[in-house]
Amino acid sequence: MAHSLPALLDRLRPGLEEAVAEIAHTWRPADPAYRADVYRQILMNLAYAYFVYFHADPEHPDWSPLWNPVFTMQPNPDDIYLYCPIRGDLRYRISGPRGTVKMVTFTVQRGFCGLVDSVAEMGEFADLDDRALHLTPEGEIDLLLAAERPADWSGDWLRLPPTADTLVVRLRAYDWENEVDPNLAIQCLDPVPPKPRLAPAEIERRIRELARFPARMARLFYGMQNAIREAVGVNVFQPAPIEGALSRQIYLPAAFELSPGEALLLETDLPRRCHYWNFQLNDPYFNACEYVYRFASLNGHQAHISSDGRFRAVIALEDPGAPNWLDPGGFTEGTVYGRWYDASDCPTPSLRRIPLAEVWEWLPPDTPRVSPKERAEQLARRVRAAQRRRRW
Repeated sequence: MAHSLPALLDRLRPGLEEAVAEIAHTWRPADPAYRADVYRQILMNLAYAYFVYFHADPEHPDWSPLWNPVFTMQPNPDDIYLYCPIRGDLRYRISGPRGTVKMVTFTVQRGFCGLVDSVAEMGEFADLDDRALHLTPEGEIDLLLAAERPADWSGDWLRLPPTADTLVVRLRAYDWENEVDPNLAIQCLDPVPPKPRLAPAEIERRIRELARFPARMARLFYGMQNAIREAVGVNVFQPAPIEGALSRQIYLPAAFELSPGEALLLETDLPRRCHYWNFQLNDPYFNACEYVYRFASLNGHQAHISSDGRFRAVIALEDPGAPNWLDPGGFTEGTVYGRWYDASDCPTPSLRRIPLAEVWEWLPPDTPRVSPKERAEQLARRVRAAQRRRRW
């Protein structure tokens, strides 16, 4: 390996050029603002890729940050995601305080976005949420991941298929201000050698793979963005399960479009029974819109429900003074994603494009108004709550 900055750049350049070429698959490839946003996204994914390629390995597992307010390509704002490489022929124990968040979920699969070249290389194997677990008297999780349940193991168990290589944990909060995140550890239970010093050839291999990560992420998520708009156009929801996600979760995607001075009125019935639900805004490149310092998401705990039992939200660049403002943070197009998790039925929301000045004509007469002072207080609480959550 040559010892110079140009030599390092030579190893990074092919992968980064792949990522830059993906700008052609965005909605406006000639737009300078789009290009600048994609450059930022490439650097974000390159930074994240270091954790994936140089932190843990299946024999020496540890949590890597996945998606959160820092790494924003697609995250549910209610979730803090953890990633860990695993191997289907090894055994792992996950343990620690469960905390009080709304949900803790575990997903085992083969292949993962950014690590493989196509969705065809990914396989969803198993997922469970903590309602299926039996906590210890101290309120702790004690979960075994293994191909078979040992005869002497009486605790919780999740089967590992032979080709499994990925574990994703979601720490999902509903009441951001008051819920406490879990504090989990993962250990390999099989005899393994000490964690090795990486050989130069292995470091070089990983650098080249790391450089390909942003392009792989872009291909996957741009494809999903484009498929939504190509299927139903803009401002139309099309409920769909998404392969690779939680098996009990139905997604509600729509490509949105509006202009300054306009609003989109989102309306929906709620499922008769639903363990969890939310709506969020994504930018045109599948990043979650800024959701710590802006109201780019709402969940079932945070939302105001109208007196007729329906959920109504207003997507607008300016504060409409109504409850449930979804702020796209300066973007006039992107996607809306809703989620019904473990729901009895699947209502389909609607989007109505209207002048911002007419919002109140479409809301129930008893809808409360939110003053600028109240909105500022809401935002201050949101920022504090988001910053107090663990990021990784």
